[in-house]
Amino acid sequence: MAEDSWGRVARTSLGLIRIVNGGLGLVAPNLLISRIDPDDPPSPAAVYAFRLFGIRTVLIGRDLLRRPGEARSRSVAEAPLIHASDTVTATLLTVQRAVPPRSGAMLIGISGLNTLLALVASRRAGA
Repeated sequence: MAEDSWGRVARTSLGLIRIVNGGLGLVAPNLLISRIDPDDPPSPAAVYAFRLFGIRTVLIGRDLLRRPGEARSRSVAEAPLIHASDTVTATLLTVQRAVPPRSGAMLIGISGLNTLLALVASRRAGA
């Protein structure tokens, strides 16, 4: 069974989101950090973490946009676990009040959308 149009839209959207967010993590980590924690200057550890995960995020996004093959299939299959983990982390940070409520809601929303896209892409990818 081939990938259907909803699966293609979900996979492509997720790939583009990952490339944009990963790219921002690499070149403008302070911008992303300020959206989560606007009151404090970012710690060097936070900048490092955004850059560290930025390159991985870009590469996974690239794989999601590739032609059918092993790299794309692996990235589509792994995406739900990656994004569900992000959503759980965002929820825990919010519940524990480690981030401001508005920032937490934004993180949960973004991670939740990514999880939904990942699930749609993986379920409609075909076998």
